Amino acid sequence: MSVIVVANPKGGVGKSTLATNVAGYLARRGHSVMLGDADRQQSCGQWLALRPPQARPIVTWDASASDVLKPPRGTTHVVLDTPAGLHGKGLKEVLRRADKLLIPLQPSVFDILATRAFWDELQERRRSAALDIGVVGMRVDSRTLAADKLRAFIESLDLPVLAYLRETQIYIHLAAQGLTLFDVQPSQVQRDLVQWEPICRWLDR
Repeated sequence: MSVIVVANPKGGVGKSTLATNVAGYLARRGHSVMLGDADRQQSCGQWLALRPPQARPIVTWDASASDVLKPPRGTTHVVLDTPAGLHGKGLKEVLRRADKLLIPLQPSVFDILATRAFWDELQERRRSAALDIGVVGMRVDSRTLAADKLRAFIESLDLPVLAYLRETQIYIHLAAQGLTLFDVQPSQVQRDLVQWEPICRWLDR
């Protein structure tokens, strides 16, 4: 079983958007996917309640309890959406079970500062060295100064960036229907699927 954790202690960076689309991609690949939500708000669980029956199945469970990473048998892939403020004991438990760690990051000074502290904490934990870590820039407009500063920050810490995803309403519209980029005709979201290609390759390896 492969466990993919989506984490960043900063709230509002796009963790749920990233987690749901990762789950959608894995489900399209034919895997038995569980989307766990360790946040008390249960955003992913609410999103799955909107998912139409004809969409590829993704199962959920409340991962805010103590059995955070104990899904039922038969699961091949777990995607875990984590709460804001994750650190210390909670972070240690997540890293102990995780195989891959995705860190969403937006081009704002507040996100950059929070992610710097998070990265430092990750580096202090020996187990994190064995993790396959990838950073995804969220809601990035490549034409802006903020995007340039985000790239400079990532380069300064030598973070393993996978992709920069553009700011678009398509994620919001799809989420409102319980869907992902991978549940609709590729022609409808071609530009975004191109941006997701390196993330998909990372998930498949």
